[in-house]
Formats: sequence, structure tokens, C-alpha cells
Amino acid sequence: MGAGDISVTVNEGTCRIAPGLTLGALRDWMKPGADVLLRNGFPCNEETLLREGDVVILIRRGETPAAEALEALMAARHTPGVHARLKQGVVGIAGLGGLGSTVAVALARVGVGTLILADFDMVEPSNLNRQQYDIGHIGMPKTAAMTAVLNRINPYLTIRSHQVMLDSGNIPTIFRDVMVLIECFDRADQKAMLVESASEGLPGAFIIGGSGMAGFGDSNRIQTIRMGAKIFVSGDLATAAAPGRGLMAPRVGIAACHQANLAVALIVDPEGIVL
Repeated sequence: MGAGDISVTVNEGTCRIAPGLTLGALRDWMKPGADVLLRNGFPCNEETLLREGDVVILIRRGETPAAEALEALMAARHTPGVHARLKQGVVGIAGLGGLGSTVAVALARVGVGTLILADFDMVEPSNLNRQQYDIGHIGMPKTAAMTAVLNRINPYLTIRSHQVMLDSGNIPTIFRDVMVLIECFDRADQKAMLVESASEGLPGAFIIGGSGMAGFGDSNRIQTIRMGAKIFVSGDLATAAAPGRGLMAPRVGIAACHQANLAVALIVDPEGIVL
């Protein structure tokens, strides 16, 4: 490489190359065997000439990216400082239904380092209308099914799953390491039990509950409200399931992503939360 070299980005890393280098030649040098060649977001052929500032992604179909490569790609999207904090995050998810399974997928995608999952239930056909499972998961414990889903998204997460009925006795033990605990139960009495148990047994943890997300009504009524120094609730706090107003993927998903988004914010900058 000489003084006339140009700078390009390859799989989120910057390198300098000789002018006139083709995409195919770069592939042979940087990632032999890659069969998907993207330049500036578009698929291109091997003869494509590279120019200063090009952004290149080289992919080998079916290959699981190495941990370092996936880390680099995620850090580039989140910014390195933010990603480093997320990687250190420990989040507990109590219940893996419509809320919990969606929260888990969102947090896995952003790279929260450790997820502690707890649910006693099995995947059944009626779950598929709003939960992050597919037909192949029917009959599996939700903890096992969700672990499989998350491993296909990010195989380098730490996942600790507990197939157990949560109660006031085991919540402080199962979730003892969490920074954030997300309540994703169906019943009001279970919700209250978790908040009470976690408030007493996990005084250092933030708690994010969910209430009011049934039906297909106004999306903007779903919000996140601060209920105490370390307690938050996402939802509209009113709309429960009823005849003609069931639990449906879009509105449940909005509430779940409120919960996941707040968890990210609490991990990255807990002092910056204004609600």
C-alpha cells in the first residue's frame, strides 16, 4: 500500500487499499469464500471498482459471525460506549408470553449481555397470535423455546433460564443479579406480587411492569409512567382483555418495546431518565 491508497470500510472496520482494487479482489484478500458482496448497501458483482469512502459488507451465507465480528457490527450501530454498557447489563424477564418474549428478543438484538428468563408455561397454538414463537416451538417449555430463539439472534449472549412458577420466595434468588427486572405476567395479582417481592428482596434493581395493552385501540395511549424511585409501568393502565378486545400482537408489542427501551435507558444512563 502506498501514498495514493484510498480508505474504505469493510465489515465495520476501516482499511486502506490500492486504487483500482475490485470488490472481488478485496473479498479474496479480506474474506475468501464470501458469496454476498455489498457496496454502500447494494449487492454488486466482483468486478465493481472500489472508491474512497465505500462501505463494504462481505458475507458468507449460512455462516455464524465470529464473536468479535458481531461485536464490531453491533458496536458500530450503537456507538462503542453505549454497546459496552449494554454488554455489561443484566436484565430479568418474569414471564415469556406476549410481553416477555418480545422484550427478550428486543434486548437480545441490542446486545444486553445477560438475560435471566423465568416462566413455567409451555408454548401452545394460541400463543402464536402475539408471542415470539413459531409452529416448531409448540409443546416446548417457553424457557427452552425462547433460549433457542435468542441463540439464533445472538449466540454470544449469556442466558440463564428457569422453568419455574415464580413466587415471593424464589423471585429474590432467581433475579438476585439483575440491574433491571421486567414484569410480564398476565394476572393483576401476579403483577402485584412480583413488584412487592422485588421491591423488598431486590432493593438495588429497577422494576418495569406492564398494565393495559389489550385490543387494537389508540397506540399513543400506551406510555411509560414512573410510579416510584425504581418502579415504572408501561401500558395505558386501563385496557384489559375482554370479549371483543383480546390480546393482539401490535399493541402488546408496543407496550413490550416501551419496557425494553426503558431497560436499555436504565442500563446506559440511569441518571438521565426523566418520566
